[in-house]
Amino acid sequence: MRTAGSVDTIDEVKQRIDVVEVVGSYVPDLKKAGRNYKARCPFHQEKTPSFYVFPDRQSWHCFGACSTGGDAFSFVMKKEGIGFGEALRILADRAGVPLTFRSAHEGETEADKLKGMNEAAAEYYHHLLRRSAAGEKARAYLAGRGIPDKTIAQFQLGYSPDSWDSLRQEMLRRGYRETELAAAGLLIEKEHRGGTYDRFRNRLIFPIRDVNGSVLGFGARALDDSLPKYLNSPQTLVFDKSSVLYGIEQAKSAVRKQDSAVIVEGYVDAIVAHQYGFSNVVASLGTALTERQVGLIKKLTKNLVLALDADAAGEMATLRGIEVASHTFDQRVIPLPTPAGLVKYEDVLDAEIRVMVLPAGKDPDEVIREDPGEWQRLLGQASPVVDYTFELVISRVDPKRMQDKSSAVDRLLPLIAGIKHPVRQAHYLQKLARVVGLDERALAAAMKQLRLPPTDLRREAAPSRPSRLVSPLSQSDPLAEYCLFLIISHPDLSSHASGLSADLFAGHSENRELFLAWQQSHDLESMRQQLDVALLEHLDAILAKPVPPLCGQELERALAECVRRLRERWLREMKTREKILLSETESEGSSADLEEIQQSAVKLNTELGEVFLYAKQSKGQRPG
Repeated sequence: MRTAGSVDTIDEVKQRIDVVEVVGSYVPDLKKAGRNYKARCPFHQEKTPSFYVFPDRQSWHCFGACSTGGDAFSFVMKKEGIGFGEALRILADRAGVPLTFRSAHEGETEADKLKGMNEAAAEYYHHLLRRSAAGEKARAYLAGRGIPDKTIAQFQLGYSPDSWDSLRQEMLRRGYRETELAAAGLLIEKEHRGGTYDRFRNRLIFPIRDVNGSVLGFGARALDDSLPKYLNSPQTLVFDKSSVLYGIEQAKSAVRKQDSAVIVEGYVDAIVAHQYGFSNVVASLGTALTERQVGLIKKLTKNLVLALDADAAGEMATLRGIEVASHTFDQRVIPLPTPAGLVKYEDVLDAEIRVMVLPAGKDPDEVIREDPGEWQRLLGQASPVVDYTFELVISRVDPKRMQDKSSAVDRLLPLIAGIKHPVRQAHYLQKLARVVGLDERALAAAMKQLRLPPTDLRREAAPSRPSRLVSPLSQSDPLAEYCLFLIISHPDLSSHASGLSADLFAGHSENRELFLAWQQSHDLESMRQQLDVALLEHLDAILAKPVPPLCGQELERALAECVRRLRERWLREMKTREKILLSETESEGSSADLEEIQQSAVKLNTELGEVFLYAKQSKGQRPG
């Protein structure tokens, strides 16, 4: 029997749906344009349609401010702000493909049952923290962090005892089955001997709720030297840590009232903030901010403050958070005067994103407990994202090192190009020219050639551009899946995978999601824990594919060839789509638009030439 996560089910859904119909149900103004369809982009405001749907490739792409694309799955994921599994359920229902889950009580969905089990577990853990003798160590830890009983009750904090089956026995007593508890992530199935055991042992428990207050999963902090220090529930039908924000159910009213949300990193940071009256604070579960998390905030406010750690890792997380937030919030059209006295219209971000700079070595909860007024002051001084990013990058520049100056230009020029106000743009361009010692006119000329920010941050955070070249009747992508097999099966190849990006896997959303999970994981087991249950069988199918045995340099060469071919394929696809846009612009667009597209085409030709040269050199280096 096929389940919701089976490869056959995903393929059948793909065969039965049509991307034109799926997109058309969300985009009423989608109209036929030759062999393709176009409309105003549903992800940002625009006057001239730049959003295209390609029925031959079963894909879509925005040539405007978004510059994103993918297949029907990625469209629904982006439009609804959901993960792959939920998109599969929506499209399967649309296609009339039944999805089979483990049995649930009559009249109750599987998701409802999992939430109910989590709620029961949260009650049990909370009781042990408040009443049991074993919970004393957890109570002492919380007292040391300045968290009183009132706050413990408000967030229903709990304690999991140092036992292999305490929760298991309690939940079985309440009538739940071991298989159900394992599906909820509360128990772990033993590999060889059968049976199950408790996932969380000797840990402080943080129930993680959705915006409506349902318990989706748990975060757990070790109370001894156990590793990892923090452990989350695994990916389940209802829990995906990249799609939730800790404290969102407590913060939603304050976020709406204050029209602002503050995002911190840790559970305790958010809890202490609420305790001291800063009720618009949520936490990102200790991970880099994701598009889906920003999507939750977007429904409540357009004003976002990032308050992450001041160390190097925190700075990188902040930069990634800026990129994700910038590309998740909508854009609006504003009029801008031109030097000729005319008016042009530009897309600008319909949101305000700022960065709170914390004192070195201090977490948000420390700042708040020591001086709530200082937290309020730092919040008031939060920097606009452009200023923060600019200052952070140039602070690392050694004016004597050309590599540093070149890196600063690569990072900051796309950011400056995105500033729509001409005076502000000129200010930052002059500032960059002074820092790197380059002619301002040369930087301005280079900026005009930019269509898309090429930084690694943009590539990681933004939804990917489509690379699908196979027939819509073919539901698999052997090249991408072989590449995934190599990097997942051989962790030692990770250093040779720097040329890969999510862009190259966007033609099949299931492959793109696997690649993103691989990027964020240390090993196969942690990758499995991150994945939506709907993707686990797809992962297993890729790992089970029969492939020729390779080792050492053979593996490195095989991966290098995969990366080259994937990149060549993606570049060719981009050229095809540039031709479509060029044809449209020649008949409808301005000369400035036409010049921009032509410059982009030249850039694509250059990159393709580099790919071909690399292929030629690689062949010349191979033995006999």
